[in-house]
Amino acid sequence: MRYLAIVERGYRGSVETQFADVLYLVRELNRQLDGLDLSLRGLAVTYAVTADPVPPVVGLDTLPDPRASLRTLLDEGVTVTVTDDDLAAAGLPGDVQLLPGVVRGAARWTDYRAVWFL
Repeated sequence: MRYLAIVERGYRGSVETQFADVLYLVRELNRQLDGLDLSLRGLAVTYAVTADPVPPVVGLDTLPDPRASLRTLLDEGVTVTVTDDDLAAAGLPGDVQLLPGVVRGAARWTDYRAVWFL
């Protein structure tokens, strides 16, 4: 049985989290637990939206890129879900393009061994 991580806060400060952001933690938990899925809620759903890369901040080239991190998680077998309600609450249209592999719909908590809010 897999585990579920839920991330609701979409931005925690690039400079403060440049070496270990929440998606890095998800990746490490997936590796250690041999199976973790991710549900993006709140403003974190913006991580799953297809968009151009954010330009780097002058002098900082180690800032996290949540979309690149999500692509890595998807490549490693993590199921990433977002709900239409959370997309709408973030002001995104219903037909917004999501990163390939991101699933629209809510994760069912009863399908998981444990559920964690990160």
